[in-house]
Amino acid sequence: MDRVDRCIVLVDAGYLLGAAASLLAGEPSRSRITIDHAALIQGLRERAESDTERPLLRIYWFDGAPDRVPQPEHRRLRVMPRVTVRLGALTRSDGRWAQKGVDAAMHAELTELARNRACSDVVLVTGDGDLLPGMMAAKEHGVAVHLWAVQAADGDYNQSEDLVAEADERRVLDRAWITKAVRAKEAGVVCAPVAAPRPEIAAILSAPLPDSALTSAERAADAAGPDRRPPAAPGTNGTQDRGPAAKGVPTPKDLAALRAPSGQPGQPPAGATLRWSSDKGWVERPTAGESPEAAALPTLAQLTTAEQRWADREEDITTVGGDPFEVGQVFARRWMARLPEPSHLHRLSGMYPRIPHRIDGELLRYAARFGLLAHKDDQIDEHDRYAIRAGFWREIEARSPAEQVPTGE
Repeated sequence: MDRVDRCIVLVDAGYLLGAAASLLAGEPSRSRITIDHAALIQGLRERAESDTERPLLRIYWFDGAPDRVPQPEHRRLRVMPRVTVRLGALTRSDGRWAQKGVDAAMHAELTELARNRACSDVVLVTGDGDLLPGMMAAKEHGVAVHLWAVQAADGDYNQSEDLVAEADERRVLDRAWITKAVRAKEAGVVCAPVAAPRPEIAAILSAPLPDSALTSAERAADAAGPDRRPPAAPGTNGTQDRGPAAKGVPTPKDLAALRAPSGQPGQPPAGATLRWSSDKGWVERPTAGESPEAAALPTLAQLTTAEQRWADREEDITTVGGDPFEVGQVFARRWMARLPEPSHLHRLSGMYPRIPHRIDGELLRYAARFGLLAHKDDQIDEHDRYAIRAGFWREIEARSPAEQVPTGE
């Protein structure tokens, strides 16, 4: 068999998944669909080999990611056989996400493959007319170009007409084909289970934050007096709630201040430490202020062997989805499974709802592997941080004897 008698598939993930979401959920948002990536890749391979009558060489998956940091789906895809992931940038403008550099990368790959006679047939899953020059160049090198479309929700074209006219062959991936790997989410479905009511959590979330947690703008507004404060929202009778519901979830530093030994909310205990700073990102601070009970708790890194570390990374890549709540659960499950004695778990349960600083910092660093840092200038979004910690405590509670975890009653 001549080396060129094989096919290659180039997938514009933004087009494929956006069009699938429009078809199945009524809007082009990936958050509205769930994707079985293994089934999708297998479906693309089988369809390509059938349509071109050539064996598959490789599937190139082109997608955007914040700062080109691989997201959980990219991590799963790039370890699949015959799949290569190419990432462009994902930027937010006017409230909408947009890919940058994906079309250029597809164009460069297409022309290079054709020039090097790497294949006889190329399957393009895209709708962008910017790929027209690349398509024409591939044809000039003797490559047959197959253009695949996703069935349009309105029954019309969702591809550039110039691409359609230039392609050697055109196929439509219809609803029946798409739904083998993609499903629309039901309205109101929540990825993480709803946590049971916790009175102490409710008390912390409803309490005012200490002055140290206020933003500079809020402190300036307070100093200026009531007449200089921003207008109150309608229906608030001129008052403003300073609770975390308005400013977000309290950080570990806020929780430490609210639970100060002195019993004075707003006065953090002496020597309080924090590994993750909402203002500065990752920082290393001494742990001298940590309680002896907290300092005695081992970190996951201390409990993990080299073999377990390798297995953990394999699990992270292949099975962990990257949902913040799930990330917290996975971390807690590993930590509990490797504890040398149950007393450590009992000691941790007595610190609820705070996670000791060393373990909390390690938990957030673990979450950073899943692209969760990309929300705000290399900082984890505070709602994601809350979900990560909530997942941690939910797993602790689910796998601990009932008497070990406080219920707040």
